[in-house]
Amino acid sequence: MGQFFSEIAQIWKHKEMVSELAKADFKKRIAGSYFGMVWMFVQPVVTIVIYYLVFTLLRDGRNDRYPFILWLVAGLVPWFFFSEALQLATNSLYEYSYLVKKVVFNISVLPVIKVVSALFIHLIFLLIMVLFYMIMGSFPTVYWLQIPYYSLAMLALVLAVGYLCASIYVFFKDMAQIVAIILQFGIWVTPIMWNYIEVGIGGTVLALLKLNPMFYIVQGYRDSLLDQVWFWQRPGETLYFWAFALLFLFAGVSVFQRLRPHFADVL
Repeated sequence: MGQFFSEIAQIWKHKEMVSELAKADFKKRIAGSYFGMVWMFVQPVVTIVIYYLVFTLLRDGRNDRYPFILWLVAGLVPWFFFSEALQLATNSLYEYSYLVKKVVFNISVLPVIKVVSALFIHLIFLLIMVLFYMIMGSFPTVYWLQIPYYSLAMLALVLAVGYLCASIYVFFKDMAQIVAIILQFGIWVTPIMWNYIEVGIGGTVLALLKLNPMFYIVQGYRDSLLDQVWFWQRPGETLYFWAFALLFLFAGVSVFQRLRPHFADVL
């Protein structure tokens, strides 16, 4: 337990370095392209448009309390960040293998750097989302102040899972493909595109869906932006989420510490 807190303290101690390296990583991702950062937004926007068109047709003109596009965007924006950040964190040690082999460099910060780099895009998406909501006639309320809380919760979750996946990926290269498949499956069971209330899901099936921690995050974004529900009004789900995130963070960092002496030899 002491080693775990020591690791977290070391990462916090190097927060300025993490910030600078994350900015450099972000710039590297958009370098060498004519349209630069634009491409980072084109695919997500096209994805939203396709899902909206398809599921609007499937919904057969159902009358909702708010436009379906607002409900859809509130789920897809956090999912885009979680998906991208987890895949980047999983590959972080392999991508920065030259730093892993440096004895003086604290490689614990590498997954954090990748997640923070993805966070920059998420923050821009949040701004675009707010502007889009206002254009659609949905203006900010006091409940929108919860968005930073849910973003922080998602950041903790993706770091927790990311440390574990990054450690395994060094020794098991198929881990990246497994993560990609899980994410493809996860977008449907979160759920993002379909509403479990409209489908009539409840009881045991709903309880199983809620075991997915991203269910809490997506529900939280929709609670904040649309349904006007405070996070403390869902005490059971909030306690479960943080128990899951902290347990995985402890497990992920512990596995990372245990395997770290062997990273340089394998990479």
